[in-house]
Amino acid sequence: MIKKNDFILVGAVIIICLGVLIFINATKKEGSKVIITIDGEVYDTLYLNEDTSYTIKGEKGAYNTFEIKDGYVNMLDASCPDKLCVKQKDIHYNHETIVCLPNKVVIEVVGGEDDDIDMIAN
Repeated sequence: MIKKNDFILVGAVIIICLGVLIFINATKKEGSKVIITIDGEVYDTLYLNEDTSYTIKGEKGAYNTFEIKDGYVNMLDASCPDKLCVKQKDIHYNHETIVCLPNKVVIEVVGGEDDDIDMIAN
């Protein structure tokens, strides 16, 4: 049987989880630049306040096309077979990334104030 103390315990756990989620979302900082790396090497740096569409060309016809619009970065198209990078959400917070493993492309938002806590999963 479920007792009164079980409900209190479940309620307390839910309240603590909600508090942690609110704290994490309140401490996120927006970035100001986008750093593009290919195979670990910096390819280019762009600014989030400049709307643009950009195509990264890699080896053997590999490509990734993304756009910066209204301060957000969105991967539009890629030559990779699974297109997981295209399915990732738009990013704009400091240290958020879009990664295309087959093409070895990483797009990272930087330039905002560093977060006080380490964000492992967003």
